[in-house]
Amino acid sequence: MNRILSGLFGVLAMVALAGCSSHHHHHGMMSGGKSDAYWQKGQQDMEGLVNRTVTDPDKAKQVNAYVGQIINELKEGREQERAYHRQLYTLNASYDATPEEFSKILNEANIQRMQHSASVLSLRFKMKNLMTADEWKTLSDKMISYSGRYSHGSTGAKTGY
Repeated sequence: MNRILSGLFGVLAMVALAGCSSHHHHHGMMSGGKSDAYWQKGQQDMEGLVNRTVTDPDKAKQVNAYVGQIINELKEGREQERAYHRQLYTLNASYDATPEEFSKILNEANIQRMQHSASVLSLRFKMKNLMTADEWKTLSDKMISYSGRYSHGSTGAKTGY
């Protein structure tokens, strides 16, 4: 079970890093088009892995649809996270800001993060249910090896989730 969860986190890391890796290098000053290219690259890589791993073409198509939904969920979550950070930066500039105002933004951000995480987890189980145990293990192993491609030399995967 831990190996399967590790595989899930590997795909999440790969997709999230594909979408936000340049965010860390450009301090959030990335254009939407460039960000979309990273998300698209992550989705293409995942589709290739799924197509090479899932033997039933109809199931592979369904799994790829779930991958797309996961990517959209992660992308939306990342955009919302950035919006919360902007709210915190703005609030921080106010000398009169209260701790309660900061807590409200942080609580909202945490709720949104948990909702996105729960949605991704639900999609993960839908993917898993379409695959055999061997296909899932193979895909998970490949996703873990791919996740290093998106970490830009870091020793661990970073997802923010």
